[in-house]
Amino acid sequence: MTKRRTILKHLAVGAAAVAGARLPKFYTGRKKERLGIALVGLGYYSTDLLAPALQLTRHCYLAGIVTGSPEKAERWQKQYKLPERNVYDYDNFDRIADNPDIDVVYVVLPPFMHKEYTVRAARAGKHVWCEKPMAMSVAECQAMIDACRSNKVSLSIGYRMQHEPNTQEIISFGKNKTYGGVKMISVAAGYFDGRKDHWKQKRSMGGGAMFDMGVYPLNATRYVTGEEPIAVLAQERTTRPEIYSEADETTLFQLEFPSGALANCATSLGMSMNYLYVTAEKGWYKLEPFQSYSGIQGSTSRGIMLDREIPNQQTRQMDDDALGILQGTPPMVPGEEGLRDIRVVEAIHRSATEGKRIVID
Repeated sequence: MTKRRTILKHLAVGAAAVAGARLPKFYTGRKKERLGIALVGLGYYSTDLLAPALQLTRHCYLAGIVTGSPEKAERWQKQYKLPERNVYDYDNFDRIADNPDIDVVYVVLPPFMHKEYTVRAARAGKHVWCEKPMAMSVAECQAMIDACRSNKVSLSIGYRMQHEPNTQEIISFGKNKTYGGVKMISVAAGYFDGRKDHWKQKRSMGGGAMFDMGVYPLNATRYVTGEEPIAVLAQERTTRPEIYSEADETTLFQLEFPSGALANCATSLGMSMNYLYVTAEKGWYKLEPFQSYSGIQGSTSRGIMLDREIPNQQTRQMDDDALGILQGTPPMVPGEEGLRDIRVVEAIHRSATEGKRIVID
């Protein structure tokens, strides 16, 4: 059974809920010093990572929750001292438009639900933070961007690694050509998932290795090169077909870039791997691990150690995004960034299905 009690219900009523969402309700008052965040979906990531991180943030705080579980609602209310007015379920979610305590809705749901709740939050006049992967398709991503733009709210995608200092150093190496032009990238992200009958094994819900973990190596190739891939060749592998009959357990893909750089990428829900190696004209640099929740570290061919540690990645990400809203600056990782990755994901899936190299439009 899926951990999300409301998934099947949403498959039936989601479209009607979006159609019936309220028009945006904006309110005025004195400028806030901290933004109120409502977490939508109280699974592992919200429970074990985001909520604790929000106890450490300077520019935002946990103001509300949205859940289909009365038991979770009661537990969270007690633990975080949340008022009853800031606790919602999926049926009364649109009433959040009337709540001045909540400035940002953080969508932490299975990917097939991202578009619906981003659009509904935008129509409610709330800024949106959405977990990766952004959505199921480029069309859904564009609808999310359009909804936020038309309702004059910001949209940020939860790529926490772009807020991480060692990753930012890697990005600067590529941008400034510190080691010359990038020639080759080897990058992989995966873990062994022994669960059965979970939404992550169903591609229709946004499951499979490519959606779940593959966006990490994909996004890394883009921020390392500063380019958009122009072609991909991919293949899928499954060692547990009884579990992964509806989604990829492992995906291998090679990306080509306009500069001539090549990226060999791997992602899996059947094996553990976590590294980013970059070979450039005048040296190399690497991070290993490159996308874990802590302990990001690496080195370069010049003997530079990349080992700056921060207390909490999620705290830094949410503070960065909240400060951007408070100061009226564009988000570090806007919706367009998520869309660009999903465009490539679509090409990867097509390449694996058709067994040939796909040119990315």
